[in-house]
Amino acid sequence: MKVLFIGGTGVISSACARLAVAQGIELWLLNRGQAVHGPTSRPAPEGARLLHGDIRDGESAVRALGGAEFDVVVDWVAFTPEHVEADIELFQGRTGQYVFISSASAYHKPIGSLPITESTPLYNPYWAYSRAKAAGEDRLLHAYREEGFPATIVRPSHTYDRTKVPLLGGCTALARMRRGKPVVIHGDGTSLWVLTHHEDFAKGFVGLLGNPRALGEAYHITSDEVLTWNQIYALVAQAAGVELRVVHVPSDGIAAFDAEMGAGLLGDKAHSVIFDNTKIKRLVPGFVATIPFCQGAREMLAWYDADLARQVVDERVDQLLDQIVAAYAGIGPGGTG
Repeated sequence: MKVLFIGGTGVISSACARLAVAQGIELWLLNRGQAVHGPTSRPAPEGARLLHGDIRDGESAVRALGGAEFDVVVDWVAFTPEHVEADIELFQGRTGQYVFISSASAYHKPIGSLPITESTPLYNPYWAYSRAKAAGEDRLLHAYREEGFPATIVRPSHTYDRTKVPLLGGCTALARMRRGKPVVIHGDGTSLWVLTHHEDFAKGFVGLLGNPRALGEAYHITSDEVLTWNQIYALVAQAAGVELRVVHVPSDGIAAFDAEMGAGLLGDKAHSVIFDNTKIKRLVPGFVATIPFCQGAREMLAWYDADLARQVVDERVDQLLDQIVAAYAGIGPGGTG
């Protein structure tokens, strides 16, 4: 099977690329070819074929692809209906399946009922990112129904690798833990959340590639492990070997300090989620998520501690968290109150 990944070196796509190559798929990666060297760089897997072109530049993409055809095309970096429109024009008639990476954050907020299934309506008034993904889905499904475009939609939820600390503030929050400063948890920390290791996600995803039963369908792929945010922070603190200090802050209070941070909470993480993965398991019977977050947290800390270059503090975020803590707990910027 000949598969094109547009992107392929991100948090989710890198695991999928490695598994695809391991399973004997002829994998091609289209990206801009700009070398990225840094603490979170992810090299393309050995055996993948690289094409240098910019999918956002039509002429560049056409030159890079030439007359190549593929059994499957996956666009990991399409975020708007305009991106989807360009892909439809580019790949109509030259692929047997086109996979759009949407987002589980597009599901209705606030969530009406649990568990979430693929038929849960898409509606997110809080987060423009999620609305753009839903609009991309709409355009793609229209192309499937009216133009015969071979579309499949995949909705990842919060998928991580060892470089992505799932705390408010990311690695800066981890540094705060290590320095004995309090971290911020939205709400009272008891809302439910699902974290999926990228290697687990890949097991379900690669099983969709080239599967004719997936055409015209949408799938989310997540772990079945459900944790509270208090538990998530506690597991990270345990892996870091530190005592956890927490200030709980309402999500709309956080949004008042930082609109972008607030949008990700009010539009996604502030809501309890439980996912019904029956649909992906029916199509990919071997799919099961086996990596618990306690293991993922240990992987994060091992990666973080292995190189000083990874222990970067974003001073703006650190100061923002200090301000939020001071406002809601009466603790000074030094975190010693």
